[in-house]
Amino acid sequence: MKNALLAFLLLFCTPVISLLAQESAGTHPVELFKDSGEIYFTFDIGFPQELEVLTRIISIDNVKGTQVFAYANLKEFRRFLEFGYSYTVLPHPGSLLDESEIRPSGTGQGTLTTWNYYPNYLEYINLMNGFEINYPDLCKVVSIGTSVLGRELLAIKISDNVNDSEGEPEVLYTSSIHGDELTGYVTMLHLIDYLLQHYGSDPRISEMVDNTEIFINPLANPDGTFYGGNTNISQARRYNANWVDLNRNYPDPQDGPHPDGNVWQNETVAFMAFADSNHFVIGANFHGGAEVFNYPWDTWPKLAADDDWWRFVGHEYADTAQEYGPPGYFTGVRSSGIVNGYQWYTISGGRQDYMNYWHSDREVTLEISNNKFPPASQLLNYWEYNYRSLLNYIEQANYGVQGVVTDSVTGEPLLAGVFIPGHDIDHSDITTKLPSGSYFRLLNEGTYDIEFSSQGYFPKIIQGVEVVNMTTTHLDVALVPLNVGKEDPLHAHVTMAYPNPSDGRIDLLLPETGTQEALIECFDMTGRRNVSRTIVISPGMTSVKLNLEDLSSGLYLIKLTIGPASYTDRLIIR
Repeated sequence: MKNALLAFLLLFCTPVISLLAQESAGTHPVELFKDSGEIYFTFDIGFPQELEVLTRIISIDNVKGTQVFAYANLKEFRRFLEFGYSYTVLPHPGSLLDESEIRPSGTGQGTLTTWNYYPNYLEYINLMNGFEINYPDLCKVVSIGTSVLGRELLAIKISDNVNDSEGEPEVLYTSSIHGDELTGYVTMLHLIDYLLQHYGSDPRISEMVDNTEIFINPLANPDGTFYGGNTNISQARRYNANWVDLNRNYPDPQDGPHPDGNVWQNETVAFMAFADSNHFVIGANFHGGAEVFNYPWDTWPKLAADDDWWRFVGHEYADTAQEYGPPGYFTGVRSSGIVNGYQWYTISGGRQDYMNYWHSDREVTLEISNNKFPPASQLLNYWEYNYRSLLNYIEQANYGVQGVVTDSVTGEPLLAGVFIPGHDIDHSDITTKLPSGSYFRLLNEGTYDIEFSSQGYFPKIIQGVEVVNMTTTHLDVALVPLNVGKEDPLHAHVTMAYPNPSDGRIDLLLPETGTQEALIECFDMTGRRNVSRTIVISPGMTSVKLNLEDLSSGLYLIKLTIGPASYTDRLIIR
């Protein structure tokens, strides 16, 4: 299908301008890269479908109608030229500011936490370490890894018990995976400082820190940002030191492990390992060059299972930013301030889709300034426009449904799956967090049946769970171990229906006991209900006899409902 699309685009969609014609104008590709390993350029397309192919060749940065803005290294640009587009090379965004606009006179002297300048690399490291020194009970520096050139990839963890892994949702904010998009770099440093300074005096911040583990990484691509050297931010570049776009370098749900054709970079490997070693529930990666809340998916047109939740939290972020920003702020891509990534322009290998698909993390891409690298005098303005939205988004981690999954016999926390039948797709289901056994399922308001399962335990479905936006539904679940039942000697496994296969006369084990009613139902594989029987479970009762001899041979589903919980088992009748 993709090859057919490519052939169609090459034949019918692209402007008929030859590579020779481009070079005759004095723009030989190699000359464009004499000062840097990447260029920034623009061109026009004829049809939106052209982006499906182009996004796999160059790094598309923005699309405004038919005009495309993009970056490319030399290899990528040569491939782009094969399509024959007419293009214009633009000044690199990372080279548009002089030193006075990066570091106004007098800034950074004395206190470093005025946030009206861009810290150089050494200042950045000192600031991160300084947070830990000044607030040792609230935060610590976490090493994610190092860049290609050995610069530090750092995060600050903020929590009331910072050295423990608590049964709380983990939030990850990370900025500047594109090294020349730096509004978020300073905004994240400011946010760290704000949370630490206001803990204990602002009840909202105190509650947030007490009930959430917050990780903030202000600079995900230091080699790009400090391309000109550790003291020189004025030559910031989008790509990393190997001239790879790190936001195209992740495994992609649709296009596989290496959609950009490059090996995973040091930075990519470090962040993937960081995600593996934590249990992030919600997150955002911060960009510049536009102003919009870009939600999943980027790689394909189908909507996420929680598309309604994404739109709800997206509007919360964008509406607040628009209220506190100047006229027109956060409206440039869509007047609403939110956009589905694919509907804007598709990319492959992005961080957002990787985190959502492989880690069931609700990560969004936040573009917070049309200017990728605004003058330092504007940085406090962008903080004012966004900080309320940043706090709102962190609070979302504690809404939806949350609780603890334990063993019903020992009370020990379990590694369990949390799945919503008929709703969850594309890895939107989640798992519990160990060692606490806690789970956090972010959901839009509504009524849900939620299934809990763990290896060696009867699965349990809790029916009719009510969710209200901006509130928390607490639901603790105890799973019954399978070894309370009987082992089927023919198949060496434990089953709720015994024996299994059966002649129709079975004992049905009761995972929960006590004086209450239970509903037993039997369905054939067409979904037709053959049996429906209500029983009363008395104290100490562990099983009930069931006669299904009237049913023909075949495969059936036995369902046992006790209160809001239900259990199912497959039964073979010979």
